[in-house]
Amino acid sequence: MNPKLKKSLGIGTLIVLIVFTGWFFFKFYFVFGEGVKAGELNYFVHKGYMFKTFEGKMIQPGFRSQTTGTIQSYEFEFSVENKAVADSLMRCSGKMLELHYKEYLGAVPWRGVNKFVVDSIVSVKNKDNFGK
Repeated sequence: MNPKLKKSLGIGTLIVLIVFTGWFFFKFYFVFGEGVKAGELNYFVHKGYMFKTFEGKMIQPGFRSQTTGTIQSYEFEFSVENKAVADSLMRCSGKMLELHYKEYLGAVPWRGVNKFVVDSIVSVKNKDNFGK
């Protein structure tokens, strides 16, 4: 093989690899946004076939409707990476929570199925004490 062709092929492969790595990091590891959401923890489970992940759903107070004349509750689905946070959430079903989360542009299977990843619990209250 021609040495110039070999060198060009190597440089081209390296550029493609660098671009792919940059895209992968931006899509799956760049924190797009973060914030706090409050609501009642509906369920929290540890599931998966190959990658066991922690997944949960929280029902937020208030109602939001896409069409006039209908009522729809607002659900916040999320994943959890940290086992200590997950263990705490396992004991909080039915309670009102404020959760701090990070939003990514995409989900990776070993982190969870959602692009919202909860990283800490801000507060836990019983439903009758929420907002006081």
